[in-house]
Amino acid sequence: MKRAEINIRDPFVLVHQGKYYLYGTRGATCWGPADGFDVYVSDDLENWSEPHVCFHNDGSFWADRNYWAPEVYAHQGAFYMFASFKHPSVCRGTAILRAESPLGPFRPHSAGCVTPKDWECLDGTLCISREGKPFMVFCHEWVQAGDGEVCAIALTDDLSAPAGEPRLLFRASDAPWCRVMRHSTGVEGCVTDGPFFWRTADGTLLCLWASFSQGGYTQGVAVSDNGDLGGHFTQAEPLFMDDGGHGMVFRALDGQLYLTLHSPNTKLEERPVFHRVAEHGGRLIRQD
Repeated sequence: MKRAEINIRDPFVLVHQGKYYLYGTRGATCWGPADGFDVYVSDDLENWSEPHVCFHNDGSFWADRNYWAPEVYAHQGAFYMFASFKHPSVCRGTAILRAESPLGPFRPHSAGCVTPKDWECLDGTLCISREGKPFMVFCHEWVQAGDGEVCAIALTDDLSAPAGEPRLLFRASDAPWCRVMRHSTGVEGCVTDGPFFWRTADGTLLCLWASFSQGGYTQGVAVSDNGDLGGHFTQAEPLFMDDGGHGMVFRALDGQLYLTLHSPNTKLEERPVFHRVAEHGGRLIRQD
């Protein structure tokens, strides 16, 4: 199938053994009951396989809705999926699943969510520190925090559990372009979505993240001043301000860097899009 036929949010691309593996939130079940995730496989980023179910809730998994933002990483000989889930009696949070193949089947690895149990959280992503220690960076959701937060928490070496307390990296309102949103419940605040880390060739650590600007859903970038999670993060110019976001960066088989994000941010119309980017002076610059 063609890329334009794939209706997912929060696209994530794993490059592994000469192929591209595309994961994301199923567009049709994003906002309600859900039971799994799919993976699409490609050789060229345009022509993709039919969806292959890589995680399915057979009735034994705790969450029954809002299966969001799967990210898959090769780590210590296996594949780990970071994904967010919800149940009416459980705060939304990110759990970690494990598989022997990027095709799955993924099975629960963490004991429930790795995010704090009394926090509404989403969009956990893996970040390895300069010392080789694994961290999960996630969003403390704006509907609870008011001003959405991006936080980091240390993980055990096997990625199965937290190994410390969460620490604030930055808030949504730190970005001058971020505008206040109103939730259906009446809550007002600033959104943080979809953190993802990219280290440039000169050692600069960038945190891609999404929120809303006057142009709609927006792909922002924060920059660490010391090249690690312990640094102070400042906001750079956004990469995309035309109703698209929750992006990540990957290096294609030919060496080209790509930003992928979903656009438009409209139910059932979301598609994964790919933009060429390049590193320049410790920043990412769009080339198209």
